[in-house]
Amino acid sequence: MARKSKRTRSPRAAVVRPTGSNRDKAIATLLALLAERPFEKIGLADIAEGAGLSLADLRAEFSSTLAMLAAHIKDVDREVLAGQDADMADEPQRERLFDVLMRRLDILAPHKEAVRSLLRSASCNPGLALALNGLAVCSQQWMLTAAGIGASGPKGMLRAQGLALLFANVLRTWVDDDDEGHARTLAALDRELARGQRFAGILDELCKIPERARAFGSRARGPRRGRQARQAA
Repeated sequence: MARKSKRTRSPRAAVVRPTGSNRDKAIATLLALLAERPFEKIGLADIAEGAGLSLADLRAEFSSTLAMLAAHIKDVDREVLAGQDADMADEPQRERLFDVLMRRLDILAPHKEAVRSLLRSASCNPGLALALNGLAVCSQQWMLTAAGIGASGPKGMLRAQGLALLFANVLRTWVDDDDEGHARTLAALDRELARGQRFAGILDELCKIPERARAFGSRARGPRRGRQARQAA
């Protein structure tokens, strides 16, 4: 008589499937997996299985895991923009931007472990860091606009890039700030915005250099034309 195996299988935990549209299920599953493992170890099949979708359904919504992440960032942008406080309209630019970025952190709070995981992966994966930076710059153009700060043209792009780096620095403090009042995060954001304000001032001065150069050239050409006209006469 064959011996029975002494191995026993522990009962599998019930799988809680995300709800909503296929798009929402995929994004929610990606964030849940990010809280457990690095971004580079999350496959499309993992997301499809966790979301209860076929690969065909998942492909109909997204082309890659990075595209899912981009969709999540877009959703966060929309929620931040939808929650604008009309009472902040008369506040200084720095205060308006502080309010916008704190609102963004509040919205990200349920996904803190996923954010921590992404920061860790980006720190040792230059390709991922570059891709995330591109998404962040686009996102921060909207945050600048929400704060009433110009975000168009070359100067706006530089502002958005600076703000993306600034916010990434704040996130590194935020992921380890478990205090209910988030004192460390508030201090970090205030400090980074002060630094960003100084950078913006330098940027404004640098942007004035071409205008000053053109004005100087116009003034220099004026007397030269006058002398040439007198000599011709």
